[in-house]
Amino acid sequence: MDAAPGGAPVRAVGQPDDQQDAAHSQAVTIAGVPSLRLFLALWPDDATRRSLARQQQEWGWPPGAALVPPEKLHVTLHFLGAVPATRLPALRPLLAVAGQSFELGAEGARTKVWPGGIAVLELAAPPALQELHAALATALRNQGFASELRAYRPHVTFARKATGARPPGAVRPFAWRCDGTWALVRSSPREGYQVVAVDALR
Repeated sequence: MDAAPGGAPVRAVGQPDDQQDAAHSQAVTIAGVPSLRLFLALWPDDATRRSLARQQQEWGWPPGAALVPPEKLHVTLHFLGAVPATRLPALRPLLAVAGQSFELGAEGARTKVWPGGIAVLELAAPPALQELHAALATALRNQGFASELRAYRPHVTFARKATGARPPGAVRPFAWRCDGTWALVRSSPREGYQVVAVDALR
């Protein structure tokens, strides 16, 4: 995975310290928080994020559609839900999970509105992504966390409340180079998505 933007002193899976210091300006700590709503994700670099934002802009959106802000676009790997802060140490074994490099792009991708008005860019799942997803699922189950049992469908959510949205005729070419790493992300109703400082798990 290409890292999140920024400059906070955090440690990301599979990245040297000097790379991630330039990678996580939005990283947050977790001290004093009783529980966090967490998920694991592929977090795009700035160039990929701009490309995804252009894809998003080419849709015809109905009134009231809730577009995901460009800085929050991502691919979810596993959704953990509300995790008590006391259980965060159980996520430490996941720090050892990193996959092979792979690329996501327009080949095999398609735009679609899922039931419930969720507008997405569905992506093809290369073997290395499937292996990373499976390795993380195993690590989660080994630590007592639930993991998704349905077939994995990698996608970027562009909007919610988007019933009636008109997708573009074709997916614009793009290349998202992923290095096999991932981000731990907190979802907060007030603050949106924030990359969590992985050092907090140590």
